[in-house]
Amino acid sequence: MKFNKTLASATLAAAMLCTPSLRAEELEVTAVAGHPQVFLWVKTLSETYIPAVNAALEGSDFSIDWTEAYGGTLAKVGGEMEAMEDGLAQVGIVSTLFEPSLLSLQNVTYVTPFGSPDVDLVLSTVDQMHEEIPAMRKLWEDLDLEYLGGGFGLEDYLLMTTFPVSRVEDLQGRKINAPGPAVNWLKDTGAVGVAGNLTTYYNDIQTGVAEGVIVFPTAAAAAKLQEVAPYVTRVHFGAQFAGGIVAKKSWFDDLDPVVQTALRDAAGVFAVDYRKSLDNRVAGAFKAMEDGGATITELPEAERVKWAAALPNIAMDWAVDLDAKGLPGTEVLTTYITHLKDAGVSLPRDWSAK
Repeated sequence: MKFNKTLASATLAAAMLCTPSLRAEELEVTAVAGHPQVFLWVKTLSETYIPAVNAALEGSDFSIDWTEAYGGTLAKVGGEMEAMEDGLAQVGIVSTLFEPSLLSLQNVTYVTPFGSPDVDLVLSTVDQMHEEIPAMRKLWEDLDLEYLGGGFGLEDYLLMTTFPVSRVEDLQGRKINAPGPAVNWLKDTGAVGVAGNLTTYYNDIQTGVAEGVIVFPTAAAAAKLQEVAPYVTRVHFGAQFAGGIVAKKSWFDDLDPVVQTALRDAAGVFAVDYRKSLDNRVAGAFKAMEDGGATITELPEAERVKWAAALPNIAMDWAVDLDAKGLPGTEVLTTYITHLKDAGVSLPRDWSAK
């Protein structure tokens, strides 16, 4: 009896040594985004990224109990970094578009209009540049953020107006709404740039404050801008990098490598799903605008070249200004343009040429 009891105890002890922990360590993680889930990047964070992280951790010694805080419940749009800085969130979507000073290098696409309309190319290029140019990652790290990837962005920008546009001269004296840095896309064209955002465009055009807007198709259709600006001109300003998925760096650095890898790899899954879903939404947006009475036309290539040539070299001005601040502005600009050329993109203007 004593021998059998001793044998049973030894067997149990051996089994416990050979069996993985039955209970994984559960980490509490809050994911933050200022925009609500109606925006594709937040929807994809919730429905693709988080499940991908969970799937990667299955069978490991770790699991995550997620709290999802979107649409201003924890941080307003542009306030996600502060939420992570204060320890209120560990993972989030940060829109570089709203941080032109702190994350200046990431805004290279907004100073190079008439780039590629290919969202996948633009986003994957800027993602890749984070590996090629250490200063791009350092901007995040200086803010105690770890760039995980999953670059998200906005599709090929276009022009919507109350009047038909077939040539650059048609813009003479016209007041055009534009978001933030896109106001620079109107310089020296004869148009008058009027700063605005998605919440003001419809009313501005309806009341005559503006006669048109530079906007991306999915936002235009959602806001029903074709009701007040029925002339849709596909100028092909290009797709834009607008941000990515980040983690609080001091928190991330203390994680087990298994969890770090799961958080990084899931960003790649996010990127694929986001870009596929965006293509479907863009197609739906054009159909909605057309069904709503919009007249959709293409700006002739010769006019795109004319428009690009009319602008001051906003990209080089941006790059030189950053160079003077000790940042590799010219390197980032040149690298981005080189990647587009290597991908076969036909640019109406080489912004990297002095």
